[in-house]
Amino acid sequence: MSGTFVGMPVFPTAARAALGDTQLRHNLAHATGVIRAKRAKLVDEVEAAHAAGAPGGWEDLRLAGAAVKQRALDDLAGQLELLEESLTKAGAVVHWARDAAEANAIVARVAKSHGADEVVKVKSMVTQEIGLNEALEAEGIAAWETDLAELIVQLADDLPSHILVPAIHRNRAEVREIFLRRMKDVGRPAPADLTDEPKVLAAAAREHLREKFLRAKVGVSGANFAVAETGTLVVVESEGNGRMCLTLPEVLVSVVGIEKVVPTFAELDPLLRLLPRSSTGERMNPYTSTWSGVTPGDGPQEVHVVLLDNGRTNALADQVGRQALRCIRCSACLNVCPVYERAGGHAYGSVYPGPIGAILNPLLKGTGEKQTDSLPYASSLCGACFEACPVRIDIPEVLVHLRTKVVDGHRGDFPPKAEAVAMKGAAWAFSDASRLGLVEKASGLSGRVLGRLSKSAFPGGRPTAGRLAGPAVAWTGARDLPAPPAESFRQWWARTDGGTRPDSTATPSSTTTEGETR
Repeated sequence: MSGTFVGMPVFPTAARAALGDTQLRHNLAHATGVIRAKRAKLVDEVEAAHAAGAPGGWEDLRLAGAAVKQRALDDLAGQLELLEESLTKAGAVVHWARDAAEANAIVARVAKSHGADEVVKVKSMVTQEIGLNEALEAEGIAAWETDLAELIVQLADDLPSHILVPAIHRNRAEVREIFLRRMKDVGRPAPADLTDEPKVLAAAAREHLREKFLRAKVGVSGANFAVAETGTLVVVESEGNGRMCLTLPEVLVSVVGIEKVVPTFAELDPLLRLLPRSSTGERMNPYTSTWSGVTPGDGPQEVHVVLLDNGRTNALADQVGRQALRCIRCSACLNVCPVYERAGGHAYGSVYPGPIGAILNPLLKGTGEKQTDSLPYASSLCGACFEACPVRIDIPEVLVHLRTKVVDGHRGDFPPKAEAVAMKGAAWAFSDASRLGLVEKASGLSGRVLGRLSKSAFPGGRPTAGRLAGPAVAWTGARDLPAPPAESFRQWWARTDGGTRPDSTATPSSTTTEGETR
């Protein structure tokens, strides 16, 4: 695994393969459906409380959360400097990493300085983004995932496919087989009589991980939020493994994306109400851990915080795309996306799948690479992701913006793409009235011919141009291509003197064959 799954095909190719996996589609449909229903119930609960007189409905909460994140982004440099100052005062060591290589080197250096040959990890998207596990392995350091779903993915030598539930593509029978086959190779084996009951599987994972928690010298985490005012890092989770990683080791290294900063402790309020409802469908997370540097005699006695850029300043410089940095990694957009539900997370070729991944990956990495360039097109633009996003990221707007960047990036290609040729042809025609007139006449002639052919083949049917050949065959294979109108608007205007003559009811849009109207 790496920041992007190296060697992954472009999205359409990967998605086509995923669509052929009926078990995958069943797993995804069931899991996303359950999460959607839980989230909808709690959103309705907020709305009902508001209707009964409680202050603020769900939309008010979304607006508040978006405002908090946007305020931090608007003054990101100042907030990060304040965060560094607050962390340092609290006894933490702050490191700045421009990219994945620098961040990985810092974590490896800290682990080696304490003679550690293994670390325990809290579930963290950012450490997956930078390929930390692989980088540590290259340095002779084992990185153990302690989140149940991450453990499943790691033991299976698999890849995550969901932000919140990385093993969403696996069912419990598959998990049982993975535990029986792989646990013994890396620690305490699974019980021989292991069943596929969720409680039994969780108990096996707990026993397997407990020995790792108790002997680990170094813990690694990310952070859901980092409070600039107090130097407080926040991790929310549902299993308790995070609390073990954050409190038991002697040394804690937290890798934090610079966009995670929140100005004040009070401004955590709307975010900690939005995140659990939007992600797990809970009023609050079972475990919310906060820590500020080092406290003598309590928890890790050496704390390092790695503030990571890795393309985030590039995203911040994009006037339209910067709103993606408001993301709180709740995965609500994945759970409502019809494309994700059918294609799954692996098709996106990154640890950030779904609608947010379709915009975040090109923003962080830039466009110009085939796999990344395919992601902004991995959407129907239905808008469900924006409606679900708790911090109001207009994902469809950013998708269209990135599609423009992808197209602009291919200007000057030789041979040019068919789309570019068509657009240049349209620009040539529309930039001169006489040329446009010639095109309209040719279009009208073809419209009359196609209209007569269509009428003879399908009496009473709508005139169509049928299926196109070449690159356009895929488009017309699923759509009717209307035949061009027999008469252009300008021709109709000239013939009817602007609609004042008796035969002016025959408008260009309603003309099917010459002299006949519908």
